[in-house]
Amino acid sequence: MANDRKRQVEQITNMEVDFAQWYTDVCRKAELIDYSGVKGLFILRPYGYAIWENIQRELDARFKADGHENVSMPLLIPESLLQKEKDHVAGFAPECAWVTHGGSEELEERLCIRPTSETLFCEHWAKVVHSWRDLPMLYNQWCSVLRWEKTTRPFLRGREFLWQEGHTLHATAEEAVRETERQLAVYADVCEDLLAMPVTRGLKTEQEKFAGAERTYTIECMMHDRKALQSGTSHYFGDGFARAFDISFSDRDNKLCYPHQTSWGFSTRTIGGLIMTHGDNSGLVLPPRVAPIEIVVVPVAAHRPGVTDAAGELLNTLKAAGFRAKGDFSDNSPGWKFAEYEMKGVPLRIELGPKDIEAGACLAARRDSGEKTSLPLGGIAQAARELLDDIQRALYEKAKKNLDEHTFTAASAAEVRAVVENGGGFIKTMWCGDAACEDQMKEQAGVSARCIPLTQERVGETCAVCGKPAQSLVVWGVAY
Repeated sequence: MANDRKRQVEQITNMEVDFAQWYTDVCRKAELIDYSGVKGLFILRPYGYAIWENIQRELDARFKADGHENVSMPLLIPESLLQKEKDHVAGFAPECAWVTHGGSEELEERLCIRPTSETLFCEHWAKVVHSWRDLPMLYNQWCSVLRWEKTTRPFLRGREFLWQEGHTLHATAEEAVRETERQLAVYADVCEDLLAMPVTRGLKTEQEKFAGAERTYTIECMMHDRKALQSGTSHYFGDGFARAFDISFSDRDNKLCYPHQTSWGFSTRTIGGLIMTHGDNSGLVLPPRVAPIEIVVVPVAAHRPGVTDAAGELLNTLKAAGFRAKGDFSDNSPGWKFAEYEMKGVPLRIELGPKDIEAGACLAARRDSGEKTSLPLGGIAQAARELLDDIQRALYEKAKKNLDEHTFTAASAAEVRAVVENGGGFIKTMWCGDAACEDQMKEQAGVSARCIPLTQERVGETCAVCGKPAQSLVVWGVAY
């Protein structure tokens, strides 16, 4: 059986040979997902779902601390309702899936399976918002959405995926913009503090922004292969949706006004980001703060008297100290177990054998570096916490190093193209703001505008495409 598990690890494609196949291998062999009978609809297995639960728990606590309440909107949207905001429906039309029959009867009106829920929230708010006293409306829902993607990949491009979508309504534009920026900061903090994924914060260009939004904020993360992953977005809608759906309220002066709206979303796509940011050729590497299992205890020479009991006591001590800990007391060999939990990215493995027990110690192996350290059984909780904190820090620093070392500046599309052909990365250039230049950069260099960074700098005075005076710095990259 040990050889079977070793062969399974060896079957992971080397990431330097074929990164895409490596990614798929890890998703399957680490038991995160399975394929369903419908293309693009993936089964999220218990271990993969547990990662999502840890992300969900952190986000949910932060939303509620700011006064947001969870709600649940319907799955289906009447076509007439979706059509009310023309830019919005145009942006989602190619990805919509439609219900045309209920049982054996054809429906009078097609129903869209929600790709997102702005229209549903607007329909509700038009009924319940009347006065400035009703505002702000601070809602969030946890649900799945369906978007009929042509090319699908686990976590990254599923037709159905889990996410949270926040929707808020405010009396003024200033309040709504603050909310939009606040939630972007929440996403950035969760990515960096929980997932150990450094982010670049910025605004999307007009061409890249969300359908129907006046302004879209984004966090962009660099993967191990130097491609970009959009990891969370926050949108300011102005009062466009309110006007389209006739949502109005009386202000303090009894004047009729249109409220300003936001929406923001964070999805299971970030699990794909975790895999591609931290994983290696042995499988997953999970930051401790998001790992379903922080510590696994493996008895060595379990047939020897007292070893299993001592390992059980150690496990109970760790659990009592608040760790997400597991003990593997199966009859599989220690080598099989080591490969199993390396594959699953468990941050810390603790081995306990007869000699360790005699010495009052145990052996701790880090997943990130493979380094092994002897820890005293007395005070094990504090020692384990310090190790896990160091692993979390080290993973962030490694990802930040990858981001810093592969972020470049360029003065022309040709220079951008050269970076892409030399392995890729994030490329900063100046831009005049003209959409035609954005299109030319895509065509000539094979990149898209990832964002206009919120923190601007000057790396030149002229647009890298047309040579005209530049308006802003843009970060370009090849994206998932």
